Amino acid sequence: MSAAPVLVMDRVSLEAPGAGLARPVLQDFSLLLERGELIALVGESGSGKSMAARAILQLLPPGVRQCGGRILFAGTDLAVLPPAQLRAVRGAQIGLVMQEPMVSLNPAMTIYRQLEEGLRLHRELSPGERYTACHEMLARVGIPDPPRCLSAFPHEFSGGQRQRIMLASVMLLRPKLLIADEPTTALDTLNQREVLDLIVALAREAGVAVMLITHNLALVGRYAQRVVVLEKGRIVETGAARAVLESPQHEYTRTLVASLPRRAPPRDRFSAPTRELLTVTDLRVKAPQRKDAAHSTVWAVDGVSLKVRPAEILAVVGGSGSGKTTLGRAILGLIPRAAGEIELEGIDPLTTDRRQRAAFRRATQLIFQDPYASLDPRMRVLDIVGEPLRHVRELTTGERRSRAEEMLEEVGLRGLAARFPRELSGGQRQRVAIARAVVARPKFVVADEPVSALDATIQSQVLALFRRLQRQYGFASLFITHELGVVEQIADRVIVMQRGRIVEEGAVAAVFDHPQAAYTRELLEATPTIPVVSSSTQVCVDVD
Repeated sequence: MSAAPVLVMDRVSLEAPGAGLARPVLQDFSLLLERGELIALVGESGSGKSMAARAILQLLPPGVRQCGGRILFAGTDLAVLPPAQLRAVRGAQIGLVMQEPMVSLNPAMTIYRQLEEGLRLHRELSPGERYTACHEMLARVGIPDPPRCLSAFPHEFSGGQRQRIMLASVMLLRPKLLIADEPTTALDTLNQREVLDLIVALAREAGVAVMLITHNLALVGRYAQRVVVLEKGRIVETGAARAVLESPQHEYTRTLVASLPRRAPPRDRFSAPTRELLTVTDLRVKAPQRKDAAHSTVWAVDGVSLKVRPAEILAVVGGSGSGKTTLGRAILGLIPRAAGEIELEGIDPLTTDRRQRAAFRRATQLIFQDPYASLDPRMRVLDIVGEPLRHVRELTTGERRSRAEEMLEEVGLRGLAARFPRELSGGQRQRVAIARAVVARPKFVVADEPVSALDATIQSQVLALFRRLQRQYGFASLFITHELGVVEQIADRVIVMQRGRIVEEGAVAAVFDHPQAAYTRELLEATPTIPVVSSSTQVCVDVD
């Protein structure tokens, strides 16, 4: 006789308060998860993926309630458990790995205090046993020098290391069910693979059932046995992961798969010799160091030279800590350089007069990775987009307002001028960020991971918008990303960075089809692919 399922969700429905009537959040959601199985929940933002996970933990937002169905964990209906018993289940038997570990980890507590807290609450262990267990688990998840890690704080680690620490804190309690809610969204290709390989290995060792919530369909194809596709709170398709992704039956699933980045035809727009818009020569930027660190200099950017032609998109890829973002910010003058030259149309802002420095700043713009953090929550959308025009002195106040309104219409935000950032979706906020960067007609734009946190369909729309605006206004761009599929879709050339240095550069097709550097080959091998079947051809889609 087979063991009972770890989790049974039987026709679960959730509703939230609306204008007059309750609004359905999840409708007749059914799922069965066996011991040791990995099932993926996919769908756009707002499809109900994370809400289904929160229903399992009985941690629904205020006002949202379960209005139908049952959730059975190891045969027990979680909805009827008293609070004390629910607290005993959370963490100890059902673990949760969140999307952003820096939010989940307490910045004021050492790693040891955070890891041992769960053991102290749920396990009867001595202080020495708790320390040993934490030490061994950190070593198991690949954290170097566990003793130093235990005495350190979250901000001292990279994103990938923080996610490993978060996973260690969850797996220390040996849960029966692990819910991984977008655990790799902000990680580069190599860290994504390492974290998910680790989740799979730890789950297999302990027989843990895993629910992976993600918008990355290629990761689903590589790691999941089954997939559940959600649209507006309803299951529209489910089945074996590879079968669903290779031959989707529902129109919504086909739309998701079609939204995956794929290589665009090569754009031979620079066959004739042309002058460079931007030239960077032997740029060096020092990395920030701890006060107790050795005094030897560590370079975040170490002797980088590059050229960008007018209207060209140059992609920068590499792992976390490779120097991508530092390079972009140093070019814009947002962080100091230790050495090297940066010239925009022959002008280096460090060696010119005040008037030309101001012109340099007007000609360059930055699109941030997280638009919610970079948009002033007190300002309305129209004011945010129009703010860069304050420095365009030839425009009157009325002309600035008109251009900002036209820019909002260009990016598809007509009618949203009076809203605040909190009233917009993630994709709409990113459109505001792009509009703000482009409204003053810059010559050069640094786009720092502008689509990394967006789901597949919104990512596709934002990339299409960026391409259209770039062609329309002719600005050049340094496009920083860890998503190799995005590079293939949007860039003319690509440079690959490792430890502050460029290890390979060239046309996108040449670099990706015939990589010369071992690190480039490693990045490409870590990028999952799924075959996408169309009516006429079958192509491979690379998604980071």
